[in-house]
Amino acid sequence: MVDAGAIAVIDGHDGVGHVLTMLATQEAITRARAHGIGAVAVRNSNHFGTCMYYTRRVAAAGCVAMLTSNGGPAMAPWGGRKKIIGTNPWSVAAPVGTRAPFVVDMAATGVARGKIYLARNKQLPIPLGWAINQAGEPTTDPQEAIDGIILPMAEHKGYAIAAMVDMLSGVLTGSGFLSAAHSPYHTAEPSHCGHLMIAMDIAKFQPLAQFTARMEAFTNEIKAVPLAKGFDEVLYPGEIEDNNDATFRREGLTLPEETLADLRRLAQHTGLVAALPC
Repeated sequence: MVDAGAIAVIDGHDGVGHVLTMLATQEAITRARAHGIGAVAVRNSNHFGTCMYYTRRVAAAGCVAMLTSNGGPAMAPWGGRKKIIGTNPWSVAAPVGTRAPFVVDMAATGVARGKIYLARNKQLPIPLGWAINQAGEPTTDPQEAIDGIILPMAEHKGYAIAAMVDMLSGVLTGSGFLSAAHSPYHTAEPSHCGHLMIAMDIAKFQPLAQFTARMEAFTNEIKAVPLAKGFDEVLYPGEIEDNNDATFRREGLTLPEETLADLRRLAQHTGLVAALPC
């Protein structure tokens, strides 16, 4: 591990991405408290789930967070037809006083790859525009999409964002980048993916209470905009996820049967069969 004051670098040695990223989150908060900003790079890690799981924790600690991560090839560079760039998600989060935190969490592709795997597990088609097959043709078949190329959001702009995230997460951290990073769905080789977590201590910029009051004014103005036709409410980034979180905690989650079957197989393999429903 590199320890350089506001900056740290953690070598994950192909460890569990969730554990490594939580360590990076805690380190970034600690360093932000001491230096105003904390930047923690993680190299040789693995997929960690959703970015906002970690950035929300930084926001809860009174900091503004930015997290980037790269992954295995899923889309081609704009103008090319070979996939070498990952979906490469990134997230920014900040506290909003009495409201749900402001959270942006998105992949650079038009859709997160996990949604395509979910559609396959549910045996549902995907919308046109999400992906092309290996022949370069638009497809609604999720398996063809997985075998083919997922399309970037906003065409060339999504490609540029994905490349930027790969530079921060792979090149800067000293981890794998482009085709040297591997998907969690391909386990024959180490992932070599990297992450960059940055935390900024709000109190070093202005009093925290002043910032959260300003954030409430910021979100209030967004929500007060007149509604477009067909909409019931204007939501600011992160609000719908917070609403869904409350609903799922109250009502539980419904998982596809294929996902449940996979969990049962893992439970049997690890001796946790009794922990899962039949």
